[in-house]
Amino acid sequence: MDALSRLNEIGPAEACAELSRCCGASQWVAAMTARRPFPDRATLLTLAEEVWWGLAEADWREAFGQHPKIGDPAALRARFGRAGPWAAGEQAGVVAASEEVLRALAEENRTYEDRFGYIFIVCATGKTADEMLAMLRARLPNDPRDEIRVAAFEQAKITRIRLEKLLSP
Repeated sequence: MDALSRLNEIGPAEACAELSRCCGASQWVAAMTARRPFPDRATLLTLAEEVWWGLAEADWREAFGQHPKIGDPAALRARFGRAGPWAAGEQAGVVAASEEVLRALAEENRTYEDRFGYIFIVCATGKTADEMLAMLRARLPNDPRDEIRVAAFEQAKITRIRLEKLLSP
């Protein structure tokens, strides 16, 4: 049985658990679970986007809160359970980072969180720690109304990548 068929056929609780690995917004998970069965992969991915952009800001913030801070390997292992390996792979660019860059990421993450009220969200897949630090610094001056949309866009990219992983054989 392929992954999409399995997702369509498992019970609601298990489907919620699987989908929550892709996005931590409980309203998104509930809406996606309720929309099963998905006729095909493309429909699932389109619905995922539509549901995401139909959520409230509070739902986006809930999803953001389910991510480890960029460059925090302890949080990846301790807090993020089954999605931890995906998050670790997404943050592979920090593995080779210098202590200086890791410290700067930690400091700038705190500044970002103090300014916006949620952690810095970036689709880290394929990015180095230096690139992520530059992006974080570039986004710090953003107006909070603009930044929430930027962060939501980044979350949408992360969700799509994770859905693709979920649907992979």
